[in-house]
Amino acid sequence: MADQTYDYDVLVIGAGPGGYVAAIRAAQLGLKTACAESRETLGGTCLNVGCIPSKAMLHASEFFDAAANGTMARMGVVVEPKLDLETMHGQRRDAVKQLTGGIEFLFKKNKVDWKKGRASFVDAHTVRVGEETVTAKNVIIATGSSVTPLPGVEVDNEAQVVVDSTGALELRQVPKKMVVIGGGVIGLELGSVWRRLGAEVTVVEFLDQLLPGMDMDLRKEAAKIFKKQGMTLMMGTKVTGCAVNGTSATLTVEPAAGGDSQAIEADCVLVSIGRRPNVDGLNLEAIGLELNQRGQIETDHDFRTAVDGVWAIGDVIPGPMLAHKAEDEGIACAENIAGQTGIVNHAVIPGVVYTWPEFAGVGLTEEQAIEKAGGDKAGIKIGKFPMMANSRAKTNHEPDGFVKVIADAQTDRVLGVWCIASVAGTMIAQAAQAMEFGATSEDIAYTCHAHPTHSEAIKEAAMGVRGKPIHI
Repeated sequence: MADQTYDYDVLVIGAGPGGYVAAIRAAQLGLKTACAESRETLGGTCLNVGCIPSKAMLHASEFFDAAANGTMARMGVVVEPKLDLETMHGQRRDAVKQLTGGIEFLFKKNKVDWKKGRASFVDAHTVRVGEETVTAKNVIIATGSSVTPLPGVEVDNEAQVVVDSTGALELRQVPKKMVVIGGGVIGLELGSVWRRLGAEVTVVEFLDQLLPGMDMDLRKEAAKIFKKQGMTLMMGTKVTGCAVNGTSATLTVEPAAGGDSQAIEADCVLVSIGRRPNVDGLNLEAIGLELNQRGQIETDHDFRTAVDGVWAIGDVIPGPMLAHKAEDEGIACAENIAGQTGIVNHAVIPGVVYTWPEFAGVGLTEEQAIEKAGGDKAGIKIGKFPMMANSRAKTNHEPDGFVKVIADAQTDRVLGVWCIASVAGTMIAQAAQAMEFGATSEDIAYTCHAHPTHSEAIKEAAMGVRGKPIHI
């Protein structure tokens, strides 16, 4: 097929954070671009039922909790909070509406055509979108991910007894008892929302620590913090069954290593054991594109798949399933298609848990850094600084947490930064930028930080790598 016969230079399948960003960037670079999306609104899982609405509920529930648990009273603001759940849901829906509408505006502004409907390949350059057939010189697969089901536990978001992350955002009333299956990011965030609003929350996690993939010091501290907040944690425990009886459910659990089972009663069960790539229905067989053992699409560093003209980004390819990773890959992929050099440094992808306090990290964990040093602990140096010694955290009544800086013992190059603080998600950006420029711990330690700020804890932890923090 000659180039001039293509309808588009680029067709992006999926309008989530990776897809819509790729489409806009491609259009900015002068490529005729379309984006196929089957939802009624743009933005994918992230904007519609993920990152954005969950943060709206987290933020609102933090206000309620601060009023209800006495934090505000200790600062001289005495109120008796009353929960208006429908209004809380309303402000969440409004935020989603504004942001998804903003993407539609950006599509029009950049002349990106929105093809409404589900997409499936006919061949490598031909895609069926709803009732329409579209041809493109380049096709970017950016279909994201969806909730991983748990065998024996059937989700019914409408009934609101057993729900997934989407259903947990729409609960019409605060559960008396909620069980969260999975101690990862999504389960802890949504579980913490309903805990603040009055639910008794139990987290059932198969592993012996929360937050898989994060530094072990953070994982251990997370358990202490959530327990202190009133969550019940059942670590090293697996769910073997779930029976729904009207408006309640009975979970059967047992030790992951084997042992006697027990029953847990709940009026809401949140299934949050991870996510899986959205590849079903794409008809990848038609273009001869095979998946790896984890159901992902493999690409090279430029995001090319094994099929010429077909590219892939975001949650459908290996790597952390994070919106900001997908966005960076979308920009890089579009630039590569346009003949530029698009690069993503996958060694510096920050991760954040938006609970209270927040948990954040970038780079290597202590365990990974030791492994990289050949198993020699002397190959790395670590500096830690507690948030209770940070003046801003102290005045804000936010004593929980710490900052941990991991550096190479020989070069002083920063290998990883991990922190727990009320604004850890914002603080970690400094660490990521420092690592992107190849900073040493000395570079961070000798950078003047404004006082009083939470970020001074990063400076103090960096000072601790090769000396001693001032304030402990």
